[in-house]
Amino acid sequence: PTLKMHTLFSSFTHLLKFLFLLPTMLPLRLTVVVSSLLLSCIFQPFCLGIRSFPTTTASTATTTTTTTTTTKNLFHFSEAPEYRNGAGCPVPGNKNSIPSCDPSLVHIAMTLDSGYLRGSIAAVHSVLRHSSCPENVFFHFISAEFDPVSPRLLTRLVRSIFPSLNFKVYIFREDTVINLISSSIRLALENPLNYARNYLGDMLDSCVERVIYLDSDIVVVDDIFKLWSVKMGESKVIGAPEYCHANFTKYFTDEFWVDPLLSRVFGTRKACYFNTGVMVMDMVKWREGNYRKRIENWMELQKKKRIYELGSLPPFLLVFAGNVEAIDHRWNQHGLGGDNLNGVCRSLHPGPVSLLHWSGKGKPWVRLDEKKACPLDSLWEPYDLYKPRNYKDQEVQPWSFSSSILVGYAHDLL
Repeated sequence: PTLKMHTLFSSFTHLLKFLFLLPTMLPLRLTVVVSSLLLSCIFQPFCLGIRSFPTTTASTATTTTTTTTTTKNLFHFSEAPEYRNGAGCPVPGNKNSIPSCDPSLVHIAMTLDSGYLRGSIAAVHSVLRHSSCPENVFFHFISAEFDPVSPRLLTRLVRSIFPSLNFKVYIFREDTVINLISSSIRLALENPLNYARNYLGDMLDSCVERVIYLDSDIVVVDDIFKLWSVKMGESKVIGAPEYCHANFTKYFTDEFWVDPLLSRVFGTRKACYFNTGVMVMDMVKWREGNYRKRIENWMELQKKKRIYELGSLPPFLLVFAGNVEAIDHRWNQHGLGGDNLNGVCRSLHPGPVSLLHWSGKGKPWVRLDEKKACPLDSLWEPYDLYKPRNYKDQEVQPWSFSSSILVGYAHDLL
């Protein structure tokens, strides 16, 4: 300790001598700047931009082991069967143009992240399996910039599972929306990636005029071209199954309803609940009407005055409820994950089914792994491409990255 104190005192003395000599070496203004920076780094409370992290060998080894295990587990997926077009499918357009601009394509947007990866892969598999023209389906995957598994690795994984899939991965910057997110009744609803659908108009190529947005906890059991071909009214920007018998008032707080200026937002509309996990979106009208900004305005108000509790859904209801193209309920049999707190088992709604949606707390892959599956989880299982946990570990294969497309979402677009 005595030696350390002596060394510290000696260093401090030399620094003071240096500071006294500075005026003879530098102009006055530069002397002040340099002196301030040196002193701020001596007295730590005022040192800006200096952060320290534990770098012990043990902690580094643990982190490396965890990362390696996670990476290996990610690649425990089987390759999907090859699905080919049936008779009468649209002929692909000019191969030399931008791939996503082919007019014969059906565009589907989904998020792609490590937490819901198993669900996303099953959803894609279900779409391809039931599509009459699977080669004409184009997937737009939105991946978080700071996901524990990098967008680049997720891209390679998708390519390994679906070698002939038409897709593109966009990097979504969480800082685009992080300051607009308020607390919710369930932590998962605060994930910035839940809000990526708000920015599709900025991220997707301008030639994409319509897109189907799908959550990662769905399976499609019908031809996706039927949903794609839904007619949209001139004034309609989005289409979704509506549920007008739901208690619409529960999606907003009492503070919202007692405020005469806020509550009259629905005064001229017959507002019905709709689930944002399955939507047909007219991107031309979306961009022209600047609907991203309209949603953000409500999120900004929510930060000042709490008007709802449920994450990314209420802002969509505030902007669109009462002006939605009503789509057949068969295209969103939602709520199969149970409510947002308990995740209890639920049954199907009456009527035909084209899409099953495990919205809510419970997810089928989690319940199946825990041997606590609900009866309807068996309908999700045939689309699951994840290999059993006791499957022999394999090293990550060095798949070529050049065949996949990865683009960044430029923040200055906003």
